[in-house]
Amino acid sequence: MILVTGGLGFIGSHTVRALLDLGEECVVVQRRARALPPVLAGEPVRVEQADITDREALLAVGRRHDITGIVHLAGSYPWPPVPEAPVEATRKSLDGLLNIVEAAQQWGVRRLGIASTIGVYFGAANDGPLREDTPLSMTAAVSIPTFKKVGEMLGGFLADTTGLDIVHYRISGTWGPLGHLDPFFAAPALVHAAARGTAADLGHLVHPASAADGLDLTYVKDTGRAIALLQLAQALNHRTYNVGSGRATTNAQISSAIRKVVPDAQVDLAPGHVDAPHLVLDISRLTRDTGYRPAYDTERAAADYIAWLRAGHDN
Repeated sequence: MILVTGGLGFIGSHTVRALLDLGEECVVVQRRARALPPVLAGEPVRVEQADITDREALLAVGRRHDITGIVHLAGSYPWPPVPEAPVEATRKSLDGLLNIVEAAQQWGVRRLGIASTIGVYFGAANDGPLREDTPLSMTAAVSIPTFKKVGEMLGGFLADTTGLDIVHYRISGTWGPLGHLDPFFAAPALVHAAARGTAADLGHLVHPASAADGLDLTYVKDTGRAIALLQLAQALNHRTYNVGSGRATTNAQISSAIRKVVPDAQVDLAPGHVDAPHLVLDISRLTRDTGYRPAYDTERAAADYIAWLRAGHDN
């Protein structure tokens, strides 16, 4: 049985869905009580309400379930980027990670997977698809990549010293059902606008969007499947894996894909220009060790997401 922290969230629920499809049983840990999301409705998913920063509550989950692996996707970094109590927020982040590792030790799990982010590559030399051995900058502008870099270093140390099989997933920009309006890329907002028949409002973005902007974007069903494959692989040759599409997707391509489904969608963006190469993940390591290949290109992903929203789902 695989335990998934944050397993009822965006990427978490699709990871659980993929694990179920591959024949695994799952138990999910959520800090707040909530119903199963639509992608898991009717499935025999066990749900435990616990805060991963509460060591005793987390360890008690393992006394109720025979847990053989852990996928740690729950947020483990201070948010917002400048929290009111930064020291306490940092302490909770580290407590959550250390509690998960201690649980993995006590339960004797086969593998512990921990979510990282494409954001760790910001500031690194970008002269082509980014490989996992690309030297990373020691600084980061916001909290998420900062804490993911720290988490990767701690995970490597703990893997060496405990003997645990700890694997980090550097997850690309992810979009699709159950997602939110991401502050770093426009795709979800463009799809929501098309599904509603309204003009796209991109005021939530950290930086103004143009048609030329692009990023390695992965449809969430592919992201969940990649994580499931990494968790279940018989043997892995590395501790860090890029989880992405292996290609850049621009806003212009998103708009074009949307118009295949909604011809009159109001998703035009200013042409703009690209100051630096798009961030694209090299996924050859992931493909070699798990056989993963993305199943959703941009057109299929946009059509699937629009159909989901038009079926009455809010996100």
